[in-house]
Amino acid sequence: MAKIARTLVTPCPCGGESLADCCGRFHDGSAIAQTAEQLMRSRYSAYVLGNEAYLQASWHADSRPKEVVTDAALKWLGLEVRATEQNGDKATVEFVARCRVDGRGQRLHEVSRFVREDGRWFYVDGSIQEK
Repeated sequence: MAKIARTLVTPCPCGGESLADCCGRFHDGSAIAQTAEQLMRSRYSAYVLGNEAYLQASWHADSRPKEVVTDAALKWLGLEVRATEQNGDKATVEFVARCRVDGRGQRLHEVSRFVREDGRWFYVDGSIQEK
């Protein structure tokens, strides 16, 4: 009986089927996000994976922090994109990201602002949505 080779596919943290075909291509620079939602999803995945370099590179220079933004104490559990809106070179993405901190479940509900410059989307800032 012939053996069938199986390729393991790493799911994308943002919910995509394959990391390589979804956010991984943005992380490795082989593609650039064509929409603010793609950038937001790839940034979420970068947080999950601890990819500080990608987070810094995709943050707009006017609002980019100088300090490390990832936190190893956070365990990201899932992402739900609730709404996206684009008006020319500006866009917003509303999302809820679930995580665990010190064993306790948390939710981050944010409306993020993005801007496109020279064909590339950047994260500008976000406002936390209270319950």
